[in-house]
Parts: sequence; structure tokens; C-alpha cells
Amino acid sequence: MIVDRALQQRAASDNPIRVGIVGAGFSARRIAYQLASAVPGIRVCAIANRSIDNALDALSFAGFDEVREASSGAALDDRIRQGAVSVCGDPSVLCESDLIDVLVESTGTVDFAARAASEAIAARKHVVLVNVELDATLGPLLKQQADEAGVVFTDADGDEPGVAMNLVRLVRFMGLTPLVAGNLKGFYDRYRNPDTQQAVAAELNQKASSMTHFADGTKLSMELTVLANATGFGVGAAGPYGATLAHVMDSADYFLDKVSDRGMVDFLLATPPSNGVFVVARDVDEMRRDYLKYLKLGDGPLYTFYRPFHLPQLEVPATIGRAAVFGDAAVAPLGAPVCDTIACAKRPLKRGETLDGIGGYSCYGMIVDSATSLSQGLLPMGLSAGCKVRRDIGIDERIGYSDVEIPSSLASTLRRQQDDMFRESILRSKESG
Repeated sequence: MIVDRALQQRAASDNPIRVGIVGAGFSARRIAYQLASAVPGIRVCAIANRSIDNALDALSFAGFDEVREASSGAALDDRIRQGAVSVCGDPSVLCESDLIDVLVESTGTVDFAARAASEAIAARKHVVLVNVELDATLGPLLKQQADEAGVVFTDADGDEPGVAMNLVRLVRFMGLTPLVAGNLKGFYDRYRNPDTQQAVAAELNQKASSMTHFADGTKLSMELTVLANATGFGVGAAGPYGATLAHVMDSADYFLDKVSDRGMVDFLLATPPSNGVFVVARDVDEMRRDYLKYLKLGDGPLYTFYRPFHLPQLEVPATIGRAAVFGDAAVAPLGAPVCDTIACAKRPLKRGETLDGIGGYSCYGMIVDSATSLSQGLLPMGLSAGCKVRRDIGIDERIGYSDVEIPSSLASTLRRQQDDMFRESILRSKESG
């Protein structure tokens, strides 16, 4: 049975998967609309957002007319039993509810989202992230907590890590060995900031900070980190190659002398079709290689597979169904983190400055292996917001924990727990390989 048939059966038996969404921005609005307008067997029950007005607007966008605020889990349950939809100002209300099955976290925040995800896991609710920022920073710890609670923690189908992971699974299913997986990226300039991105943000009805971290490589690095932690793949010693090729199908030849059995994540820049994901895999079986050549995939031993699109908000329902019906994650950490996204100075930083975090003016994210991050005490990009700089830092310099004063937060506490939990295995993997 596949997900769409399972959801149709849930709809036919009047037993929908009940979903609470955290966030009311660009992604949340479209997720709510997609669930309400096109997907049987899933029911939007509530949106939690710090701005109630924005939550109401998001539900109106999705086609809901009669919406009221629920101030507690019990009140939300009453509304759900009445067949109504609600808003609340605190995701704790969703977690307190006995009737919410899946929490979809789509804020793009780290500290706020960490609390929502942790509380949902503790309340034994499946957690679907449309939030690689959180996953790249705290995913391994949250996955461990979810396993202990007996629920699913997963990033979403449709976002690049989920699309790539599905392609990795397909390639393995066919008997090949995936060795490279990653993104097709159209544009990359690590020095972009909210000023340079303001016009395109206004045109696309997005926040300038969002368009900044799309352009400056932070989101790319976090997506690759999520993918690395789900596959066990590493990253090149000097970081991703980020090659520009005539076409994605040329990647098999490009990576021929660069791959190892460990596997790695990478990206191709301005390489047609310039959108979606790719996987480079090896096959040494003569019968399959002859067949792959017959079907015009080349002579081998490396072969390229790709998907030229990703549709996050439209594909999220598949992740919800996989989690709630089959207990299956689209993409989730295997265990100890393999890679990390650390903060680098986007411009010269002066002592006493305060870092403005993801999508800002002061720093960008760069993927490195976790052993390097841990042994060198590098600052995760997801913890950078609000950090006060202790010394002058040069442009492109990696920022360490010792270079900043980190404000107290749940995210920083959880990250310390994650580092402590996996420290031995991370450093042991560095020694062995």
C-alpha cells in the first residue's frame, strides 16, 4: 500500500490524520492550503504562531472561514471534536492536545522551533520539519529523543534533502551504490545580505532574510548537512566542490576521481537544469552496466540520476502520511552527526558587535565535517544569532565558541547535550577514517 491509497482509506473511514502547524509564514500558508484543498485523509486542526493575526490570515488563505483561538490543549480538543479549526499563540497548546497526531514545524527558526519539536516529541507526536535550520543544528539529538518516545522525527519530502534521500533509496534499490548526493544550485554568493536581496524578496513576497540565506549558501550548507547526517556521507576536505558543468549528466565523469566508498554530499552550481537534486552512483555488475548503457546512462562505472524540481509545500502531505501511517521518515539522522554547518564572517567583525544570525549581515553558514567542528570548537550557524563578538574577526574566518559570548537559550543547551552525547563516536570516526 502506498501513501496516497492509505490517505484515501483514512478519508473514507472518517479517520483523518490530525495536524497542527507551527508558523504562519510563506511555507505554513501554502502547506495549510495544500492540505485543505488537495489532500484527502489529512485534516488541518490548528496553526500556532506568535502573531494570532498572522495565523488567522494563514488559515483564511487556506480557505477556512470560522476560526477561533484555543488557549489550552483541552479547548483545542473540544474544537477538533466539533470539526472546527483553531489558532493559538503558543505551540505548547498543540502539544497538550490529545487529538493532534502530527506537528509540522515550518518557522525556519532554531530556538523557538527546538522548544516546539521537543515538547511535541515528549507528548508522543510525530514531528515533520519544513525547517532544515533546526535539523542541521539539533537533528541528531531530536531524532534520538523521538526514537525513545516511539515517534517519527523527519525532514520533509519535497525539500532538497528529502528529494535527494528518496533518490538515494531508489538507486540502492536498483542495486547501485550511491557515492555523491546533493543539490542543483542556481546561484551562490556568500556575501549577499538583506539589502542586496530586498528587491527579489519583495517580488517573491518573501522576507529579505529568507532570500539572503538562500543566496549566501547558508541554507544550501544546512540542506547538505541534513542529507549527510541521513546518509552517513561526508563532505570534501576543503568543503563542497560546487562545480559548474555543461549539464548535470556530466557529473559522473567529473566525480570519477573524487569519490570514495564513504560517499559525500556536494552541489553543482549553475549546471542545467539548475534546480532539484542529483545522485552519482557506482555499479560494477556487468549485466546491469550493459543494461544502463543500452538505456543511455553511459558506460560507467559511475552513473548520474537526477530530479529537476523540488516542491516542498506540495509534497509535505506525503511526509505526514509516511510518518503517521507507516512510521517512516523521509529523511532523518542515522545517529551521530557526520557534518555540521558552522558560522563564518561575512564581513570584518569588530569586538563588541552582535551577530545577527541566519540571513543577516554578519555571517554565513558553511558545511564542514562534524569532527572538525567539534575538535576546533566551531560555532554552529544555528546558534549564531545574538552572540556578542569577543575579538576582531576577519572576513571568511571561521567563528569559534571562544570568539563569542553565546546567549542562554534552549537551543544552546540542547546543542551542548548533543555534542556530549555523540562526542566520542564523532572523534573516533575521525581517527578511523
